[in-house]
Amino acid sequence: MLPSVWIHFFDPVPVAVRDGVLSVLGRSGVRPAPMPAEPDAYGLMVLSAVDDRVLDDIRLASRHAVVLVLAVAPGRLSPPALWALLRAGAADVVPWPTLPADAGQVCARLERLRTVRDIVESPRVTRTLVGNSAAWRALLRRVVELAIFSRGPVLITGESGTGKELIARLIHDLDCRVGKREMVIVDCTTITPELSGSEFFGHERGAFTGAMNARDGAFALADGGTLFLDEIGELPPPLQAQLLRVVQEGKYKRVGSNAWQHTNFRLVSATHRDLDAGVADGSFRADLYYRIAGSVCRTPRLAERKEDVLALAAHFQAGFDGADGGEGFDEPVCQYLITRGYPGNVRELRRVVSWLCHRHAGSGPITIGDVPEDERPLDTSPSRNGVQARFEAAAREAIDLGLGLKEIGQAATECAIQLAIEQERGNLHRAALRLGVTDRALQLRRAQQRPMH
Repeated sequence: MLPSVWIHFFDPVPVAVRDGVLSVLGRSGVRPAPMPAEPDAYGLMVLSAVDDRVLDDIRLASRHAVVLVLAVAPGRLSPPALWALLRAGAADVVPWPTLPADAGQVCARLERLRTVRDIVESPRVTRTLVGNSAAWRALLRRVVELAIFSRGPVLITGESGTGKELIARLIHDLDCRVGKREMVIVDCTTITPELSGSEFFGHERGAFTGAMNARDGAFALADGGTLFLDEIGELPPPLQAQLLRVVQEGKYKRVGSNAWQHTNFRLVSATHRDLDAGVADGSFRADLYYRIAGSVCRTPRLAERKEDVLALAAHFQAGFDGADGGEGFDEPVCQYLITRGYPGNVRELRRVVSWLCHRHAGSGPITIGDVPEDERPLDTSPSRNGVQARFEAAAREAIDLGLGLKEIGQAATECAIQLAIEQERGNLHRAALRLGVTDRALQLRRAQQRPMH
């Protein structure tokens, strides 16, 4: 039986439908409870229409809970409205045009969501994959689900320094195969055509000059485990063809041998390159791409998960040895870490924290004196020009999309309101104070909703 699940009904769901939903859930062992002020764990949101307020509430709830949406009148909801629910943070949308006899469909999804969430929040994940931003948690949920409920190949894309190898290790760690063997890592940037045969296929004794003993290659070593091909986009076309045959057939020949060897591994690949563009220009084989990209995960840039910067910095600081590493960061240093750019992503943040710790002496938090002179901000005052510069990129993109001045202003206002409410965890009074408006003005703004049927 599932544990208690919070449930929230949006108007205008009729009372009779509400009672019917609760009855169906109860017969299937789901014990609905009222939605708490700060929703956590996972819950159900039941709706018959989608508007701005519904989307705002789902965004707030999904920041700390896994939300499953029940659409009790899906015929009235357009596909764009349903997709908007997912973009707002809903884990799934289950249509109930008429109330079913039982809630088996919902129970199965809740069980899956609970399993994934429990693993995402377990120490085996959080001790190495640090972060609580929406982008990072969405990635972890997808990776956990792929690792546990799938055996297919996975392609991890993303810029250098975003944690692609950590994601690959997590997939291997969570793999539930009986008798699972080790993960074998091949750095494709170091593979040359001359050495590829031995590196991938292995060789027999005497197969070539210097082959004094037989040697297993990556295909043999990864049998029963995971083969991780890091930066697979760097493989030259001849090696792509050789890899494709092994992936397709699961067999290969050692260099210097006529005997077929069999291998069965889970393939995980990673690249910072745009392989779709590589397929288009012919530098990467299309047939190999479709074989390795059974599922695709993209690791977000650090700029996309700025709220994780301080947690990552604390994690790195705790991992550095030495008595003078400091304990925490002074407030100006925190601001410096948050606002600094990181072209090298998380790897660069780790380097920054490393030299801050090495410059620090004694106990206590790291202070601004530990920041090297060439790294210190020239002017931290929030000048009008500075604020304008921050908006410039977004405004340029909006103009390129053909938006008018009224639409740009409306979008900026709605975005600011949404962010303020999220940061204040749904407290409208505090959000209004942060925005410099009255509670009434903020409520009127939120009441101006346009249904998205």
